[in-house]
Amino acid sequence: MIPYEVSFPTHVLFGCGELTKIGSEAAKLGHKALLVTGGKAVRAAGILQRAIQYLTESNVTPILYDRIEPNPRTSSVDAGAALAREHACDLVIAIGGGSVMDAAKMIALTAKSQRPAYDYMRGNPDGLFAQLATITDALPIITVPTVAATGSEANEKSVLTHWDTHEKSSMSMPALFPRTALLDPTLTYSVPSRVTAESSADIFSHLFEAYLISAPSTHVQDGITESLIRQVVHFAPIAVAEPRHEEARSTLLWASTLAISPFTLAGRGAGYPLHQLEHPLSGHYDISHGRGLSILALPYFRQIIAHDRPDRLARMGRQCFGVTHPDDQQAAFDTIDAVAAWFARLGITERLADFGIPHAALETLAEDAIRIGGRGSGSIAGSRPISLRDVLAIYEACY
Repeated sequence: MIPYEVSFPTHVLFGCGELTKIGSEAAKLGHKALLVTGGKAVRAAGILQRAIQYLTESNVTPILYDRIEPNPRTSSVDAGAALAREHACDLVIAIGGGSVMDAAKMIALTAKSQRPAYDYMRGNPDGLFAQLATITDALPIITVPTVAATGSEANEKSVLTHWDTHEKSSMSMPALFPRTALLDPTLTYSVPSRVTAESSADIFSHLFEAYLISAPSTHVQDGITESLIRQVVHFAPIAVAEPRHEEARSTLLWASTLAISPFTLAGRGAGYPLHQLEHPLSGHYDISHGRGLSILALPYFRQIIAHDRPDRLARMGRQCFGVTHPDDQQAAFDTIDAVAAWFARLGITERLADFGIPHAALETLAEDAIRIGGRGSGSIAGSRPISLRDVLAIYEACY
């Protein structure tokens, strides 16, 4: 285990019905809130109307900004920040999935800094992201997740797409930590089965990526991660089949928050290589992030992890998927089969070609993955440096 520091400053309120506290929590932080959402889903479920009512009753004025799309754009962030400044908002509230929360965090930052969101992204040819990564000043943020997926509700990360260049990358800085997260499992009941499956694949990826390439002796983190993977594997199919299953929805929502927290990640010295491979796919072709991760996962296991870290893949299989073979190499491949079967139960069986991605585009996508995900090193950090050839081979295998 390597030395580490832990910061988890977000105040989390978890439980069915916690949305009713949004007004009182907001009033502690400000008086005029930019209310950020994607619009359609939260309106259809009645969540937005209820939130506005609770805010108004607590004398917090909501300024609605409902233009956030899946795979949120830097242009949408810039427009939201301009609206926040125009109305002198002193608080930003996100109600929605990971895209909404990621956008809202960057709106809170850029409303204060008055810089365009693209300045903060890796891939920006000016290289400003390296200088701006330590920024701590932003409007206070409240997050209300309506999908269990990204864990964005309680961390300092945001992922945006600069649509002009199709660059998609993550940003991480202290200013992006929400002050308060309201985790109400009932808000996830209306999530469609397909989205629940994709979101569960995203939670799973957040758990396995650093775990599989971890530094040695991360025993506590390994135990927490394995327990969370078991819960996701068990409860995701239940939530897909029974959308209003309170136990399943509650478990997935808390697992999504913990999956990308210091409790699973600290001391590993490892990141998210599969995410770096996926970002160009959704950045160029707007496919669901969770769907892209699930498509890439099996070839990534076969071509990278089964060769570099079969012991870790075998351990995940034994601890989380019921794999019993005593030989690590065979157990690693049995684990891949078990994950494939779980994806099939969730209805995730597509290939890249199913989403209109032309074969001729794979090399460009691989070059983007290396350029942006590699942070100028010429490879993506993983169990070994993942080269352009490796990335292209994985894309080919799931085409």
